[in-house]
Amino acid sequence: MEWIYQYGLFLAKIATFAIAIAAVALLIISANQRKSGRRGELSLTDLGEEYREMQQRMKFARMGDAEQKVWNKAQKKKDKAEAKQAKLAAKAGDRKAPKSCVYVLEFKGSIDAHEVEALREEISAILAIAKPGDEVLLKLESPGGMVHGYGLAASQLDRLRKAGIRLTAVVDKVAASGGYMMACVADHIVAAPFAVIGSIGVVAQIPNFHRLLKKNDIDVELHTAGEFKRTLTLFGENTDQGREKFREELNETHQLFKQFVHQQRPSLDIDSVATGEHWFGSQAMEKGLVDEIGTSDDLVIAQMKDHDVISVRYAQRKRLVDRLSGSMAEGADRLLLRWWQRGQKPLV
Repeated sequence: MEWIYQYGLFLAKIATFAIAIAAVALLIISANQRKSGRRGELSLTDLGEEYREMQQRMKFARMGDAEQKVWNKAQKKKDKAEAKQAKLAAKAGDRKAPKSCVYVLEFKGSIDAHEVEALREEISAILAIAKPGDEVLLKLESPGGMVHGYGLAASQLDRLRKAGIRLTAVVDKVAASGGYMMACVADHIVAAPFAVIGSIGVVAQIPNFHRLLKKNDIDVELHTAGEFKRTLTLFGENTDQGREKFREELNETHQLFKQFVHQQRPSLDIDSVATGEHWFGSQAMEKGLVDEIGTSDDLVIAQMKDHDVISVRYAQRKRLVDRLSGSMAEGADRLLLRWWQRGQKPLV
């Protein structure tokens, strides 16, 4: 048994050494990030180039060995000739007129819409260089969430429209409630046949533990200044007046939501679609909530013929603690999304 003990001790030493090295490396990386002073990093990907490379790989995979050799030789010759031609054109100052560009954004929204921080950076970057004829395609996925978060996200998208940049929103899975608040800002909305669309409504659900606390002789004191500083509470005894005020606030938020959607899509029969119901893509098109049935893949590929298609992504730099706790935060977010009805603030 002595050898097992010695082997276990050896493994423990190796593990300790590896952890120490990893910790030092992470500390160095974190220090370098702090020195850079940048909050995040903007990454641009030429989706057209990626697609053409994929096409070539697929064609190459179906060739025989001899055919692959011939193709490789011809491709190298072609690349060399194109590079030479480009160099000569650059020396002569002969520049081809660039194609208009379609910038592709992705927004996968959480309950608090914290992704809006990256969205605002991406939109600011596009507005800094966009030219007449350029467009934005937004791949949108969200079941909704906090009113103020999704209101800000919709306002960020409105910056594009005010700048005269055509915005297309494409929904492969879901754009409901706050998600549809964002989608309706677009000039054109495309949805997959079974994407969930709509849910133009407001909801809030609050558990109350007053009777449980009273049964166990536990008092909770809540002091406010202002008649309606707090309408409903988790631990105090709720009143009919407080309930009525809370319902009034929900209705006011719903009216604002309806007005916003109607301003963006005036042709909608807003009273018939703002019932809180949702519809699948094909049904939503019949009601005027979307303009076309399709998927983001087909839409992006179709744009590659006449446009440069560039993916714009902004990734915020995370602190060491944030990276280590990232999986826990994602799990908590999924749990909140599952039980979002229990939140105190109204949700759209």
